[in-house]
Amino acid sequence: MEPLTLTTDRLVLRTVGPQDTEAVYAAAQDPDIQRWTTIPSPYLPEHARSFTEQTVPDGWANDSMFTFGAFLPAGDLAGVLGVTMVSPGVGEIGFWGTKEHRGRGYVTEAAVAVARWAFTHREIDRLEWRAEVGNTASRAVAQRAGFAMEGTLRSAIRNNGVRRDCWIGALLPSDLSLPSTTPYLPARA
Repeated sequence: MEPLTLTTDRLVLRTVGPQDTEAVYAAAQDPDIQRWTTIPSPYLPEHARSFTEQTVPDGWANDSMFTFGAFLPAGDLAGVLGVTMVSPGVGEIGFWGTKEHRGRGYVTEAAVAVARWAFTHREIDRLEWRAEVGNTASRAVAQRAGFAMEGTLRSAIRNNGVRRDCWIGALLPSDLSLPSTTPYLPARA
């Protein structure tokens, strides 16, 4: 699939490319991003180059990962979001916000927009979110975006060579008043 651009009231969501390498590198120097995400640590310039010049375009080209930068109208990078396909009809969203733009709802706004796009244009019927237990900022974004928390998975994330427990949540098209592409029969209570 060719990369595309989405817009929200305050953001332009577009793929990150070589022109964004320096901004991605600078943002990834934040100790919180290195602590709570699975990016390499330390994060070197070659990691940012590989991400913007190879990983992101390859993901779009082979329909395996759809990465968006969340940009303010002035062009500042406010965060990065990606949807990785994990199985037919199921994607996993991941995101991080830049330190200087946290706490303003940008990542939540972007996550809802990307979820709507995934449900309406990628035939995704379940969007999962995972974060290491303790990453309360990521959990707060997911909850504000409408994700239902489903529990804790033991040893489900590998970060810096260590297996860690993670929280898992899910968002369904119906959570955003959208139709599913596949019928869904929920369990009875």
